Amino acid sequence: MTPHLLLFYLFATVAVAAAVMVVSARNPVHSVLFLILTFFNAAALFILIGAEFLAMVLVVVYVGAVAVLFMFVVMMLNVNFVRMRQGFLQYLPVGGLIGVILLVELILVAGTWVVADTPEAIEPRPTTAGLTNTEALGNVFYTEYFYLFQAAGVILLVAIIGAIALTLRDRGNIRRQDIGEQVHRDRASAVQLRKVKSRAGI
Repeated sequence: MTPHLLLFYLFATVAVAAAVMVVSARNPVHSVLFLILTFFNAAALFILIGAEFLAMVLVVVYVGAVAVLFMFVVMMLNVNFVRMRQGFLQYLPVGGLIGVILLVELILVAGTWVVADTPEAIEPRPTTAGLTNTEALGNVFYTEYFYLFQAAGVILLVAIIGAIALTLRDRGNIRRQDIGEQVHRDRASAVQLRKVKSRAGI
């Protein structure tokens, strides 16, 4: 077994195990941490196939933004997960339908799987015309898939705005800063003078 193949099995095994823990962990913060571990191992797999740009994007965008944002939302929203689990059976049909759709997609992907005859057939190949991996991806993103690339950016923007809007919702048990009220205060309402006797305290 070559070192390249050994690293592939190592990273793939850890990625699959971490992905299983994402959906099976009871604590949502633990799920986010396992999600970050999955992203790192997926980035390592991209590096093994020569797609270093995708690996760096996966680490910078997903680990540095999406996963941290998800953890921020989970910790700030103070969601009552016990109450959410009480309605599990109510959403079971919808979840089952989504699971069936994903299973069909996986079967279709597995049906087109082709086993390479030689190890050289799966080695990373250089891009045409002497372009680097980053330049080739840029040409594809901004020509053939330009509108899809922009649509993905809009979806991420809407997700960020929605997360911020949910975090800033009005909750009665939290005191918020009112800048307008602070600016319009006068000295009479903001300062109170007291004459304290020596060694008496307040």
